[in-house]
Amino acid sequence: MPTRAILATKSTRAKEPMALFESILTLLLLAIVLLQVSGRLGIPYPTMLALAGVAVAALPWAPAIHIDSNLVMTLFIAPAILDAAFDFPKRALKRFWIAFIALAVLAVVVTAAAVAWAAVGWAHIPLAAAVALGAIVAPPDAAAATAIMRQVSLPRDTVLVLAGESLLNDAVALLIFGVAVAAAMPNASGDNVWTLAVSIPGGLLVGFLVARIVIWVMPFLVGTLGGILFQFVATYATWMIAHALHFSSILAVVAAAMTLSTQRRYRPPARDRIHSYSMWGTVVFVLNVMAFLLVGLQAREAITNFPADALWKQIGFAAAILGVVIGVRIVWLAICNVGLRQIYRWLGHGKNTGPTAKQSAVGAWCGMRGMVTLAAALALPPEFPARGTILLSALMVVLGTLIVQGLTLGPFIRWLKFEPDGSRAQELADTRRALLEASLSHLADRNDDEAKLLKQRYAMEHTAAQNADSPFDIRLNALELECVAAQRTHLQTLRGRDSIDEDIYQLLEMQLDLAEVRARSPVEFGLRES
Repeated sequence: MPTRAILATKSTRAKEPMALFESILTLLLLAIVLLQVSGRLGIPYPTMLALAGVAVAALPWAPAIHIDSNLVMTLFIAPAILDAAFDFPKRALKRFWIAFIALAVLAVVVTAAAVAWAAVGWAHIPLAAAVALGAIVAPPDAAAATAIMRQVSLPRDTVLVLAGESLLNDAVALLIFGVAVAAAMPNASGDNVWTLAVSIPGGLLVGFLVARIVIWVMPFLVGTLGGILFQFVATYATWMIAHALHFSSILAVVAAAMTLSTQRRYRPPARDRIHSYSMWGTVVFVLNVMAFLLVGLQAREAITNFPADALWKQIGFAAAILGVVIGVRIVWLAICNVGLRQIYRWLGHGKNTGPTAKQSAVGAWCGMRGMVTLAAALALPPEFPARGTILLSALMVVLGTLIVQGLTLGPFIRWLKFEPDGSRAQELADTRRALLEASLSHLADRNDDEAKLLKQRYAMEHTAAQNADSPFDIRLNALELECVAAQRTHLQTLRGRDSIDEDIYQLLEMQLDLAEVRARSPVEFGLRES
């Protein structure tokens, strides 16, 4: 080969990673701009980003970003699942287990069956491939719904059930998907079916074992950046180990997260916990942003796979599947509204226990699909029957639900006019009062000046915490914030005069930051999307 050709080949290979990096930076910059637009217009950011991805994909010079399907699942899904499972209230699993079975298991099965029936009857897709399509489009995604529910007032029970559904239904859908793919491929065997049969307990066991290892290792990494890095390594390792053993990766990550959040052997220091929460929030949000942009960018691949004369027929079929997915969820939630209330009555929970008509209506319209649906479609082998039709249908369901339901869910919830739910605020006040009582009990036998000062402070806070909306508590926090601001101004003045060194300034600034966080509402501590 001529020297010039060799150099050209090397140059081309060197440019490919740089071009990918430039494309990612461009998409992130676009996402930052669109996040500001979505915040001002009240549009859920996943909807805005997916639409932007479609618009970018339509440009002749649009970046062609192709990511391996297994990498898509691992990179985007694993940390999002762990973050959601770690924060999910475990008590809700006991309180709403009937609702979770109805939504996270039965709803997925019913949706997959309805889509499979439609695919076989309308497009004559082989049965196994049709079941695979049903499993792909069955599970709703939590990201879009969460972005909307932060902006409106919903009963706490509704939020918990919808969050739990999104956490558990992916595992059910991917299990059905794996069985269907194994059955559709020519080399399907009983061994494959047996492997899938043990994927649920195997995934749970892998997650539990990895979590125990993390619990043992973390005390050696206290106060280090390596401790936070190890959390991400352990998350991806959990997913990859389960995947390599043909177990459920999603259930493995869920089991690891719940084991870590409920264990009592090791509790990280406050500093480590603050840094960890900040890092996880940022990383998961960035991955969500990139994921929903990539959803739109896959439009080009899905559309260009068909000849022009067959494209509109395929689009019509994909739109029909979108209608089936939305319609089945509406009908199923209406059935659940009646059925769950009757079941709770049989169990002796009371006449008015169970979802109300308003709660069921919100759940029925809260069915946006996301990255799990698209990643599962991309994971199909190249030779899979009707792969192009399945990919286009999955893309139509993702974009259609994000646009149709994502843009209307917020106004729909506001139109229903839910009564304000003060249960969370009241539980917070009650628990805070119990903690203050524990402090006062600990200081009961102390009479030194320091103990007297703390007793007085805790007694005042205990009085203020008698109810969720104590005016005294609000005024006290406001006054403390004014004092922190006065100290911050004086600290800036000392720094401007070169009266203190930079390390002293940074240390005192951090102490003032922590004091400000303490005085603010917990809701104000988290960062907004825009």
